[in-house]
Amino acid sequence: MYFTHTAKAAVLSYGNKDKDTKNKLLITGFNNAAAAAAGGRTGAVSPASVTEEDLQQRIDVNPPKGTRDFPPEEMRLRSWLFSNFREVSRLFSFEEVDFPVLESEALFIRKAGEEIRDQLYCFEDRGNRRVALRPELTPSLARLVIQKGKSLSLPLKWFAVGQCWRYERMTRGRRREHYQWNMDIIGVPEVTAEAELISAIITFFKRLGITASDVGFKVSSRKLLQAVLSGYSIPEALFGKVCIIIDKIEKLPLAEIKKELESIGVLEEAIEQLLQVLSIKSLTELEEILGDSGEAVADLKQLFSLADKFGYSEWIQFDASIVRGLAYYTGIVFEGFDRGGKLRAICGGGRYDRLLSTFGGDDIPACGFGFGDAVIIELLKEKGLLPELGLQIENIVCALDTGLQGAAATVATILREKGQSVDLVLESKPLKWVFKRASRINANRLILVGVSEWQRGMYKRCVNQHASMYVPREESKDEMMSVPLIRVISLQNHEGFHSVTVI
Repeated sequence: MYFTHTAKAAVLSYGNKDKDTKNKLLITGFNNAAAAAAGGRTGAVSPASVTEEDLQQRIDVNPPKGTRDFPPEEMRLRSWLFSNFREVSRLFSFEEVDFPVLESEALFIRKAGEEIRDQLYCFEDRGNRRVALRPELTPSLARLVIQKGKSLSLPLKWFAVGQCWRYERMTRGRRREHYQWNMDIIGVPEVTAEAELISAIITFFKRLGITASDVGFKVSSRKLLQAVLSGYSIPEALFGKVCIIIDKIEKLPLAEIKKELESIGVLEEAIEQLLQVLSIKSLTELEEILGDSGEAVADLKQLFSLADKFGYSEWIQFDASIVRGLAYYTGIVFEGFDRGGKLRAICGGGRYDRLLSTFGGDDIPACGFGFGDAVIIELLKEKGLLPELGLQIENIVCALDTGLQGAAATVATILREKGQSVDLVLESKPLKWVFKRASRINANRLILVGVSEWQRGMYKRCVNQHASMYVPREESKDEMMSVPLIRVISLQNHEGFHSVTVI
């Protein structure tokens, strides 16, 4: 068609033009194609000309780049994942909370230099307020804790499963919107809090069939960097910026890391000492350099001791280069990683004892983690651990006569009031369609409402394919719940079908 080769090529060549230019090119292309098909010259106006109004009705049916739809099969997987998040949280006695997806922009830009500042979906609303779609959940948690103030009884053990938004480069397991599971402990200064959180994540992994040979945890402490920098009189105000730069150590060449550290005022001698410490992979080596009297070493030794008591020592390892990219962390930090090396960080967290004061509140010791939904799904695919989650309905009810639709509705209501799921066939369909439908939704029972039995006021219960018994319908409501499942042998081409009950 002329449009395919001419107007479409023109639109592609004007890929960076404004929307109006593209629309005019498309309209011209459609109209030229119509004229050519009618034997006319290109550019000639034909009775079937496409108007701008027609074109505007043709919307892109794909979701915005970096976002997702959740059709039923994907929604079943999401619900399954979230139910595991919630069940693990329940096992550890955490209470669920949630916050607005739309928050004040100021909540996320208090700390300068964070990558997250440049990834905000932010705008000015109609009330001239600067707002943003939340990129993470922890600042919202801090806001709520400050809001509730002294009415809260510490310690708090809260969890949330919420949608987050970041305008960032997309890679495998990284989207511009994702759901995140957070667990936070507020009011406990001891390392036992971090140990408990890591235990919760490992419990989750085990529930899904993931082992210590699949996933590990790199653990360190921000206090290590503080100890090094304080020895060179580096101002505390630079500490957050240093951590943000160090967090890029696996993404950028070492020369680039040095250049960025120099640009914020870190001395060359301090940089060399810092990089030496960051290369350490064992606590023994760390003690040799920093000694065993500092808080960082003591905290880490206690965490590894607790890991042994919790029973997950094989899951964790010391790695001084782990600092996490958010400026508010103050102590122990940890990161879950794919031992196969194919995926980015699976989850991460740490201690943030001074976050509340950045929002005007009184500091309370706290720690927590964030666990996104995208990377874990990729890992489960990689390991062949995604569950089979077909639709599962307990009953399908169908009237064999249009005059019995009301009767079929009565049967469906009885079963639903008993807590059973029912797919009620809402229109007249041939039995062949009903059998296929029952098989597709994995129905446990097919209940057919027939004329003769209903008129007799009886309920026919199939005992097996050869025998049945009748009881008065009014006496059979409770029995409807215990109809035995029988294999339908006489029906051909309906494999996977479990039972038929006739009323």
